[in-house]
Amino acid sequence: MSGLKTTLFTLSNAQVAIEAVATIAFALSGLLEAARKRLDAVGVCVVAGLAAFGGGTLRDVLLDRRPFFWVEHALWLWALLALCVGAMLFMRARHFAVTERAMQWPDALGLGLFTAGGTQIALDMQQPAIVAVLMGTVTAVFGGVLRDIVCNEIPAAFRDHRPYAICSFAGAWVTVAAQQLELSHWLGLVLAAGTATLLRAAALWTGFTLPSWQPGGAER
Repeated sequence: MSGLKTTLFTLSNAQVAIEAVATIAFALSGLLEAARKRLDAVGVCVVAGLAAFGGGTLRDVLLDRRPFFWVEHALWLWALLALCVGAMLFMRARHFAVTERAMQWPDALGLGLFTAGGTQIALDMQQPAIVAVLMGTVTAVFGGVLRDIVCNEIPAAFRDHRPYAICSFAGAWVTVAAQQLELSHWLGLVLAAGTATLLRAAALWTGFTLPSWQPGGAER
């Protein structure tokens, strides 16, 4: 019994740590995008919150998981507000130039971390492997989709031909494989997050793109 309690305790700590860092990373990506669009303070906080909490909230809704992860860890809401206020003051004082490229790196980190955490949560709820992988992908991708929609952009996950959701999908399968191989939970989460993040970083670094869809027939 004590071994079981230790395993569950370690897993809980691992998941909380993964989701906390992922939330901060995606909040930064949302914050930078909102600043790039020159939104006001309320807009910055809303966009950062959607990026940070949107994917995990949809996952919890689909899995009928209560309370939502940000309700269970309400301190993260205060951390988000503090991050937004601090970042706005810093960028205003330092005249920090916000570019689309600047938000891609925290976004890549959040993609990997949310992929690992979301997939593991679904596996813990005894979901089939393919469902767990899709839940991990939804957790990682949907926050960025909401961020871009609110900022009046076609979501980067759909228009950026550099692999994005595919990187998350691949990383999620690493989580499944780690559980099948009975690796430690920390190691499985780190390997999955690292896979998705490194694949996305490689796509950004090399400029590799997927082929665009070409409709049949030429325009007339």
